[in-house]
Amino acid sequence: MWLEPILMTIIVASTPLMLAAIGELVVERSGVLNLGIEGMMIMGAVCAFAVAMTTDNGFFGVVAGMLAGMAMAAIFGSLVLGLATNQVATGLALTLFGLGLSGVIGESYVGESRSGLPRLDIPGLSDLPVIGRVLFGQDALVYLSFAIVAGVAFFLYRTRAGLALRACGDNHDSAHSIGYPVLRIRFLAVLFGGACAGLAGAFMSLSYTPLWIKEMTAGRGWIALALVVFASWMPWRVALGAYLFGAITILQFHGQAWGLGIPAQVMTALPYLATIVVLVIISSERARARANTPLCLGKPFVAER
Repeated sequence: MWLEPILMTIIVASTPLMLAAIGELVVERSGVLNLGIEGMMIMGAVCAFAVAMTTDNGFFGVVAGMLAGMAMAAIFGSLVLGLATNQVATGLALTLFGLGLSGVIGESYVGESRSGLPRLDIPGLSDLPVIGRVLFGQDALVYLSFAIVAGVAFFLYRTRAGLALRACGDNHDSAHSIGYPVLRIRFLAVLFGGACAGLAGAFMSLSYTPLWIKEMTAGRGWIALALVVFASWMPWRVALGAYLFGAITILQFHGQAWGLGIPAQVMTALPYLATIVVLVIISSERARARANTPLCLGKPFVAER
């Protein structure tokens, strides 16, 4: 049946976007703008693949990808929080650094491949037509992505720690005045965002396409940034947006197979064109764009001494 493979590929294409975007949502909710997601994702991808190939263990590869993303995030956090450097410039520099370093690390792995991450198999359920493999035949990271979205939603709106994080993003001076450690909260948020970006990269090199290709993230970090704005900084909207963009990404492959007559270059550009269109629409509706925007997003905080 044609529907099952389409749904399977949409889920696989959407998962790295959702993982990276939900991590960035937490970072931006704390008041920090991180444009280095692309660099963190690509470092997560290469480190995950290198460790998985060396140890022949996908789990170790996933952990390595998360640690690589967190290491990049720690560099970013130390600069923008410890030294109060410009967040936009630092994030861009981190992306360029990650793209270059990943090429060096992954040079010896170009052309190698391995089997993907093991998939869930529930006898009876996985064999159901259409929904069997779609719902009960994915690998662990697909289910983990939904668990992270649910966990972030609960954390932000049902816990005191989540309230403190949102307070730091909305008014860091007031949060500091009532005793919240603004810089510590933001640094932890940045580390979480790095772990999610590294996890997204690990999914790409271990499950989406279980091999290493230079610059294999192909701009997905920038799409994840746009997804956070598209979702108005709401966790469940991030999930919906990720699957929308994932469907658009997959459309290019199936569109060519269906013989629609649209040039391959146009189909390849569809996800990025959709990103631009969404950002233009959001920018035109300023009231909606400001509704959930963290008021201190991108503004440096220096504690009074």
